[in-house]
Amino acid sequence: MAEIQQSADSGKGGKKRAKKMSTKIDMTPMVDLAFLLLTFFMLTTTFSKPTVMEINMPVKPKDETEQSPIKASNALTLLLGENNKLYYYNGLLAADAPKPELKLSSYDANGIRKVLLQNKSNPNLVVLIKPDDKSNYKNMVDILDEMNITDLKKYALVDISKSDQDLIKTSGL
Repeated sequence: MAEIQQSADSGKGGKKRAKKMSTKIDMTPMVDLAFLLLTFFMLTTTFSKPTVMEINMPVKPKDETEQSPIKASNALTLLLGENNKLYYYNGLLAADAPKPELKLSSYDANGIRKVLLQNKSNPNLVVLIKPDDKSNYKNMVDILDEMNITDLKKYALVDISKSDQDLIKTSGL
């Protein structure tokens, strides 16, 4: 606590001086209180938990004949390009079929989300996501978020083919 110390009179003759009073404050209770408050707030604080999207991977079939090929009418292909560009086309890119019309979109709600919601009316829709080697990881996460937001359950992460890369280069978008 606080105490006041008085210096005693020297007892010598002569002039009487005023008594010097010095104060001494004990800081121990304040330090104790600070550590108690610090401990209290650390123990009562809830730490933020990282949000994680759960992805269920399909079971690998025992033989390759179990898999059925995707029909072109049930496919929507998303191409993640460099410089945050997103291309898409309906159908599949086949050697014997004419080249599909490549369209440019964005990663926001007015871009790819509208496209996904328009195609959601097809119950057999499978979205093929093909990231380029030069695309950003953030763009991949954004597309997976859009799949979750639009509640599309059937999608696949596929390696981009040489013909898809050529389609992007020749499109001029």
